[in-house]
Amino acid sequence: MKDAANVNLLRELSHEYQCGGAVATPEMIEAAAKYRYETGADAPRILVGAATCGLSAGADKVLEAAEKYAADTGTEIDIIQVGCIGLCAEEPIMDVHIPGKRRVSFKQVTPEAVPGILSSMIEKNEPVRENLLGQFDGKAEAWDGVPGITEHPFFARQTRWVLENCGIIDPASINEYLAAGGYKALAKALHTKVPSEVCDEVEESGLRGRGGGGFKTGVKWKFALNTPSDQKYIICNADEGDPGAFMDRAIIEGDPHRLLEGLAIGAYAIGASKAYIYIRAEYPLAIERLKTAIAQAEECGLIGDNILDSGFNLRIVVKMGAGAFVCGEETALIHSIEGKRGMPRPRPPFPAVSGLFGKPSIINNVETLANVPAIVAKGKEWFSSLGTDGSKGTKVFALSGKIKRTGLVEVAMGTKLREIIFDIGGGIEHDNKYKAVQIGGPSGGCIPEQHLDIEIDYESLKTVGAMMGSGGLVVMDEYTCMVDVAKFFMDFIQRESCGKCIPCREGTKQMLAILEDITSKQGKSETHSPLKRMKGVLHLNRLAEVIKETSLCGLGQTAPNPVLSTLRWFRDEYDAHIYERKCAAGVCKELITYQIEEDKCVGCTVCARKCPTGAIKGTKKAPHYIVEDKCIGCGACMEACRFGAVVIR
Repeated sequence: MKDAANVNLLRELSHEYQCGGAVATPEMIEAAAKYRYETGADAPRILVGAATCGLSAGADKVLEAAEKYAADTGTEIDIIQVGCIGLCAEEPIMDVHIPGKRRVSFKQVTPEAVPGILSSMIEKNEPVRENLLGQFDGKAEAWDGVPGITEHPFFARQTRWVLENCGIIDPASINEYLAAGGYKALAKALHTKVPSEVCDEVEESGLRGRGGGGFKTGVKWKFALNTPSDQKYIICNADEGDPGAFMDRAIIEGDPHRLLEGLAIGAYAIGASKAYIYIRAEYPLAIERLKTAIAQAEECGLIGDNILDSGFNLRIVVKMGAGAFVCGEETALIHSIEGKRGMPRPRPPFPAVSGLFGKPSIINNVETLANVPAIVAKGKEWFSSLGTDGSKGTKVFALSGKIKRTGLVEVAMGTKLREIIFDIGGGIEHDNKYKAVQIGGPSGGCIPEQHLDIEIDYESLKTVGAMMGSGGLVVMDEYTCMVDVAKFFMDFIQRESCGKCIPCREGTKQMLAILEDITSKQGKSETHSPLKRMKGVLHLNRLAEVIKETSLCGLGQTAPNPVLSTLRWFRDEYDAHIYERKCAAGVCKELITYQIEEDKCVGCTVCARKCPTGAIKGTKKAPHYIVEDKCIGCGACMEACRFGAVVIR
């Protein structure tokens, strides 16, 4: 990318800071104004949400349809791929921006609908009402009768600080990031603050690590700053291995320069001259966006030698991981970057003292670093004005599971869980009853209905046996078996254990075996006897405490959390599995008993023909019955029966 206007803008901005002048003159802003999404450009712009989630919903076909419309009609159109705006449930999402008018967004757009939408907007100057999502705020002329997109229930209660550019600007254009105020914070830090002042600003803002631990970011930075060394490193942890979590991916795909700016400020604050972004190889689009952004920033002099004439040097390397969950732990991540097997090591020494290649190193996750530019640009008071006493700012959550509006949401710390699920998320899918939400991934816990009004922050979640984690929110309804949920997460943790320490390797294996016992059919072996199952559950708490106290790393120490939280809040379901051999939710197949009601069965034999084990007996035109010892609980008979004669008991 070669854009002299924007290179000069940054240079002038740098000199303005050196001279103690204004942040940016009107002339500087004018140089990039044509890229501003509020005012639009000379030609109509079609912006399609083409992040991973959008592409999986068919955004690529929508892009092809827009390109075909332009070719067929000879209309000059700028077709742009943007990131995810967060409302994944309504994708594919396509925005149309007519010069002089506000940008309008459409939801669930099919390729067949594209010509009609574009024809109406471009040729008739009238938005199609079908699949209309809303119009954006801005200085341009508003469309009559089109609601504002910020009025939509999904967006109305959000506070979008980290996600403010996602789905809005072109992530492949540094120009749009500059026009939205990008890299001003970096220029401000380099020319108005010494490294210790940047650390102080971040510490006093109250920013805490968004990757799970919640340690104060500024304090962490100071450890590395105050450790003498000829070489220091800063590492962005974008490994994101929690089931149901996609926050980091969406941020990188939608606003990669924001991460780079935060990373550069962090590097300056601790005195690092080299940075690594450790990202899972399963995120090809995010990796592509990162590499493009790094190349653009290097060409503009924002990464490399003597950044903005400040004397500060920084190189950024993208390191792809192989998807091992344990590499989300910082010492295992460091080993992986060094080319070793990803396994944690004892601490101390902590990475801030002896980390990558034995040098002082700081590891922050994507969301943490994405908060930094706004803190430096707007000040610690601005950031700390939002949130609770111990948890400042906002938090991004990945909302998934049995909920109507899945997607990415950003809310102020202290927001009630009920507000996120029912106001922003629209409530439980199919209007079923809420049962629980799993927060914090495998290391987190389940929050039951009686705690729906809990205010989400680092401290309050611990009181109910949960933790903030990276921000995954998996919603479960009345048809979810909580014992099965605990088994799922324990199976995940057991398979992902690196095996280095015995408590995690063997302890999680034992916990999983206990859970498998109580969800298995009675009489399969001696270990499945009622007495064995009861003793196993009684030992779960003791086993969990041993694992928490003696495991080597944080992943092992939090591994029992899903089991402990489900035992605490849903003990009745465990009792039903053990004593009654029943799964009320009908999820544990080996505990399901299928029966055929004689008064409804007409003897059509369809169910018998569908049964894979020959468990259904009976003669034609006479009521059939199921031999329980042969039934595997697959449910094929219930699906095949047209008369509703097969029921679960």
